[in-house]
Amino acid sequence: MMQTRNKFMDDISQLMTNAMGVAHGAREEAETAFKGMIDRWLADRDFVTREEFDAVRAMAQKAREENAALEARIAALEAAAKG
Repeated sequence: MMQTRNKFMDDISQLMTNAMGVAHGAREEAETAFKGMIDRWLADRDFVTREEFDAVRAMAQKAREENAALEARIAALEAAAKG
């Protein structure tokens, strides 16, 4: 009787372990599918990624700095031309 009970408990334990593994795999699969769905939804709406946004922001900042430097240079050249 004791061996039968231990075998039953071992079987239940194995079943629970297997169920946990399946649940974990299903969760990862669902997360991957959801992320893919969100990525496609965002792509369909022409949203940009954070990396793309940061790159464009850095380019805009550089352009502003170059513009300010050119304005200062033009002002200096105009002042020198006036004499």
